[in-house]
Amino acid sequence: MATKKAGPSEEDIWGQMAGAIGVLVTVTACLAAVKHKLGLPWWGAVALVVGVLVLLGYAAWWIRRRIKRLLASEPQKQTATVLPHDAPAEEITEPQAAIDQGLTTVLSRAGVIGQDQTILAADVTVEQLDVGTVYQFLLPPGRTADDVASRLGSVASMFGVTRLHLKLEKSRRSERHVHLLVLKEPPFTHAFLAPTREQIRAFEGVPLGHEVTGELCGVPTFEKASLLVGGMTQMGKTTLVNGLITCLLIAYGDFDLYLLDGKLCGLTEFQKIAVRYEASDDPAVLESMLDELLERVDDRYLKMQAAKQNRQPAPVFTPVFFIIDEAADFYVDDGSKESQEIVRRCEDKSRKLVSKSLESGISTIMMTQRPSNDAIPVKVRDQFLYRMCLYVAAKGTAKVALGDSYFETVAPIHPALMDPHIKGQAVLFAGGTSTLIRGFNFPDKFIWDVVDEVIERRHEAVEEQPESPLKKAIQIMQERGIEFIPTVDLAPAFAINPEPSSAAGQKLSKMLGVSTSRDGNTGPRGYKLADLTAALGARP
Repeated sequence: MATKKAGPSEEDIWGQMAGAIGVLVTVTACLAAVKHKLGLPWWGAVALVVGVLVLLGYAAWWIRRRIKRLLASEPQKQTATVLPHDAPAEEITEPQAAIDQGLTTVLSRAGVIGQDQTILAADVTVEQLDVGTVYQFLLPPGRTADDVASRLGSVASMFGVTRLHLKLEKSRRSERHVHLLVLKEPPFTHAFLAPTREQIRAFEGVPLGHEVTGELCGVPTFEKASLLVGGMTQMGKTTLVNGLITCLLIAYGDFDLYLLDGKLCGLTEFQKIAVRYEASDDPAVLESMLDELLERVDDRYLKMQAAKQNRQPAPVFTPVFFIIDEAADFYVDDGSKESQEIVRRCEDKSRKLVSKSLESGISTIMMTQRPSNDAIPVKVRDQFLYRMCLYVAAKGTAKVALGDSYFETVAPIHPALMDPHIKGQAVLFAGGTSTLIRGFNFPDKFIWDVVDEVIERRHEAVEEQPESPLKKAIQIMQERGIEFIPTVDLAPAFAINPEPSSAAGQKLSKMLGVSTSRDGNTGPRGYKLADLTAALGARP
């Protein structure tokens, strides 16, 4: 409730009246003295006295104002010095917080943040590496790492480098936290040393190459996954895949390898350890291998189905890798109806293998030097989970290898920006993330040693098996140092008359438990060492 303001007391009124009378008497006396001393008329004396009083009043006001300013500034200085150093950042207003002018300028001019937004110095960490500089910073509220990813080209131009000089990583803590590497030199200016066996085994997954920092980079697993590799000729695809197979042999230990060498000599180093190796560009050969693998897929699915029906643990299958070099050549017909029909069947069977085989532990790796729209059928390309693209000249070509929607993903890397003179560079797109890598270029001696170790392990596995006709056949081939033996040459060792060959083949096949195959397309029927070895180990 408001209170009525008290008026002046009677004593105050009499005091004010006495003061006013005293002022009038003093002013009258001053006027009389001035008039008498200076001989001025009354009006002149009044004007002079009023002017002097006004000047004195102004001087008093000016002095009082200066004193008040001085007294008011002291408390402000004291308040500024007693702010706690450990106060939370959000409690300090932006004008009082230090601002990282460099990052703020770069990101605002690149369009990542607004002109009225800033990056606080307290939210920035800078680390110097041998290859470049790492910036870790916190974006203003309302901005995320995706804003940086969508403007990486503009950010690179602000740093005075290219898009390939930047590597962006998202934080698991917050969408606003950003990890940005800015390289000193173009990526892979200096080659990194190939990894050792220990480094490959220690990697969590299968390494495919080096990152721009020199660290190993790859995929977590090839279980339930396949890989498509595209790029122009002489860009290092075969060398990259040879390195991949070598890493698989070290990381996986033992697996079944099917090789279709469309380049005729690109995968020869691994011929001795392949279950089946074909050096051909004939679509009929591809269809034959697809039929063999699809039969194996169906057999595995039947075993998986039976295990579920009988409430048994899921069977464990030997990993299988089907690697095709120059895959595009197998989807081109010669114009004849027969050739067109074979190519059509190859398309359907390839799609079925890549899509259906993943659950059964069979992975496909295709390479092509012609990543054009008609190189590999779309219905086959769409089934690959992992994608890799070496240097290509056009965006449309990159989409064939990496996917039609690749450039709409987070922080895509355009393969055309890579230096074509640095072989083995590639964009790896796996798990929704793009990574610039360079494949391993192992010395031939290293690859040969790894292959020889696999062969030695298989020989030891054969020796541990009990005596059987199958083991005897394998030992005969190993002693002769051959990968294929015709039926007519093997039959006498089992006291089987090689003539007629069809009857000998039936008896020998029943004894060994392995079907015959041809040496090439038109060669004699017989047995491959890899088939016999796989059968001896009962590899499902």
